[in-house]
Amino acid sequence: MGEGGNRAVLQPLLAALYDFESLRVREELGSAFAPDAEIHLCHPFEDLAGPEALWDQAVAPLHAALPDLERRDTIVMAGSTEAGDNWVGCCGNYTGTFRGEFLGIPPTGHQAALRFHEFFRVVDGRVVEMQALWDLPELMMQAGVWPMTPSLGREWHVPGPASQDGLVFDRGSGSASLALVRRMLTNLGQSKTGGLKAMRLADSWHPKMNWYGPAGIGTCRGIEGFRHWHQIPFLNAMPDRVGGIARGHLFGDGGYVGFTAWPGMSMSLTGDGWLGIPPVGQKITMRSLDFWRCEAGLIRENWVLVDLLHVYAQLGVDVLARMREMTKAMHPDRMREEYE
Repeated sequence: MGEGGNRAVLQPLLAALYDFESLRVREELGSAFAPDAEIHLCHPFEDLAGPEALWDQAVAPLHAALPDLERRDTIVMAGSTEAGDNWVGCCGNYTGTFRGEFLGIPPTGHQAALRFHEFFRVVDGRVVEMQALWDLPELMMQAGVWPMTPSLGREWHVPGPASQDGLVFDRGSGSASLALVRRMLTNLGQSKTGGLKAMRLADSWHPKMNWYGPAGIGTCRGIEGFRHWHQIPFLNAMPDRVGGIARGHLFGDGGYVGFTAWPGMSMSLTGDGWLGIPPVGQKITMRSLDFWRCEAGLIRENWVLVDLLHVYAQLGVDVLARMREMTKAMHPDRMREEYE
């Protein structure tokens, strides 16, 4: 099955998630996924066994919280890795009116958007593995209850591709884009020995690049913005990081490149600390799922999600519990139960 065919495996499910009717969504999950598919979701969901668990533990609760739920994909791409694995990558937002609690996040009564990066490995026309991040901190921020430090970058509704071609089916070869991103990632790895100059950022990144980070880090504009609001704090906090291409799955599709890994990096939190977290020296792993869009031989846009709740959890910080402490005044019954 070619790349277009692998993308087609997901199309009925994506259409069902857009119109969202529970019975149809469950049917399409069962059709698209192998019964024993490996499901890897962000913290606190973690690993789930098959499409029924995905529905019961993640999708159905989200639908209960946003009863008029719909899914809006902004990028759907597919390709093969060097190892011959076939992946489909999807980027976009779940949206709807936030009417009920979700993971303890209080509803706002207004339209909400939950950003997602979801990657699906396809074998013989069925999804056998899913690696996915949902930007739960973004939903907390929309509810006004983010309990951790503020972002250095810009928090906003992250847009789809400026080229407006994120849903094009036949994009042609992704080999040139893949080579560009691979070279960029290799150069980034040279910082340990050669510093900033060795990374050769201007060789790979467009002067008007946008780096769309997760809520908690935010968006950075241009190489200068990327350096100040993400890269410098990140590199200073975790100088012993290891990982990258060798740990994950990199594939191209026309001007787009996707990367998924579970996890993609391991490191110790030292140096200057990160996101307001002190340099505790704790060993952690990091899940980061990426999409790049290349234009005229340079990277123009990069969508990045990081499982920040999982990072905090490894350091002994339960962000969802801290959030519940912030919001318990909204629930007098719970406060009385705790007091008694």
